[in-house]
Amino acid sequence: MTNPFQRRPNQDGRHTPNLWPVWLVAPGALLLVGLAAYGLYHGAELLLASESAGKKPVGVQDVIKTTVTVLTLIGAVLAALYAYRKQLLDEGASHRADATQLTERYSKAAEQLGHEQAAVRLAGVYAMARLADDWPEQRQVCVDVLCAYLRMPYETDANEPGFRHGEREVRLTIIRIIRSHLQDPTEATTWCGRDLDFTGATFDGGDLSGATFSGGQVTFAGATFSDGQISFSRSTFSGGQVTFTGATFSGGQVTFAGATFSGGQVTFAGATFSDGNVFFNGATFSDGQVTFSRATFSGSRVNFGGAKFSEGKVTFHWAAISGGRLDFGGATFSGGRADFGRATFSGGQVGFGFSTFSGGVVHFNHSTFSDGQLTFRGSVFSGGRVLFNQVTFSGGQLDLSGVTFSGGLSTFRGSTFSGGRVTFRDVTLSGGEVSFRGSQVGAAASTDWGPFSPLPVNLP
Repeated sequence: MTNPFQRRPNQDGRHTPNLWPVWLVAPGALLLVGLAAYGLYHGAELLLASESAGKKPVGVQDVIKTTVTVLTLIGAVLAALYAYRKQLLDEGASHRADATQLTERYSKAAEQLGHEQAAVRLAGVYAMARLADDWPEQRQVCVDVLCAYLRMPYETDANEPGFRHGEREVRLTIIRIIRSHLQDPTEATTWCGRDLDFTGATFDGGDLSGATFSGGQVTFAGATFSDGQISFSRSTFSGGQVTFTGATFSGGQVTFAGATFSGGQVTFAGATFSDGNVFFNGATFSDGQVTFSRATFSGSRVNFGGAKFSEGKVTFHWAAISGGRLDFGGATFSGGRADFGRATFSGGQVGFGFSTFSGGVVHFNHSTFSDGQLTFRGSVFSGGRVLFNQVTFSGGQLDLSGVTFSGGLSTFRGSTFSGGRVTFRDVTLSGGEVSFRGSQVGAAASTDWGPFSPLPVNLP
């Protein structure tokens, strides 16, 4: 049985104030006022009588006047309470009206997004974005709807049956709107820190330059970059997670040029780079982690030219490099870790030409080189560690010509040179340590040891 003296429980989405029912409050208030009036009247009479003992008695009119004054004050307080309660009820009605209006705007915008005409869909995009700004409580829902639109099947070929005229402009508009909401994390309408889900989406262009990824989860898992240019240039990755796990880069250009990675995690684990370009030129890696673990490079160009690695970790652990180009030319390694452990090099080119290694660790431990080219030509090793321990060179080319060793540690301990070509021509050794302890050299290997003492052939 319902307790009539118990207030109604709170309900999600309910805006009416949680007040006692009127039929309970009104009689209670009248009873309290009556009791207060009765007590005041007799109390005032006794007080006045005691104070006038031996003097002229106080008139009844004076007692009544005092009582009426107090009752008037109580009445004013009750009137104020009633006005306050009415104000709360009016505010509740206003909130309900606002909620109804926002819900209707959401339904209309969602309906426009499903329209056949591109112009109507564009109107729905802007309407949904505006609604997200006006409705903080459901902002994530509005953002999810726009992201879901990008995840829907998208045909880029005008000759295919699923192609829709104007669809590319609709999708590029959504990306532009997302970018504009990721510029300043301090804005009241910012989407920084919100989840953005582009799983399986197809991108043939888009501008996310200057975006700030400071929290939440942004996922491009399984996405396809097939054409056009999508830009993350000058973006800041300072927290949260941005994932390109399993993404396919089969054309076009994706650029992170000038981006700053100072926290969080950006992962390309298991991604496939078969064509197109991915640029990290001039990017700064000062913290956090960027991983290409188990990624496949068969044709794309991935360029870290001029990047600065001072902290954090960039890993290509278990990556398969069979084609294309992976370029770190002119990069600076002053700290952190670049990990190519257990990677497989069967083709393509990996270049560290004219890079500077003054700190941190770059290692290729347990990697396998059967073809392709890895070059450090003209690089300077003045500190840190560059490790090729337990590496197998059965083909391809390792080029360290013109390298300067002035400090730090470079090791090829336990490595096997059974084929291919390795050259240390014109190397300058003025400091640091270079070790070939436990390495084995095969008769089929073509090796130019430069200033180092040749290792004897000890493999058939």
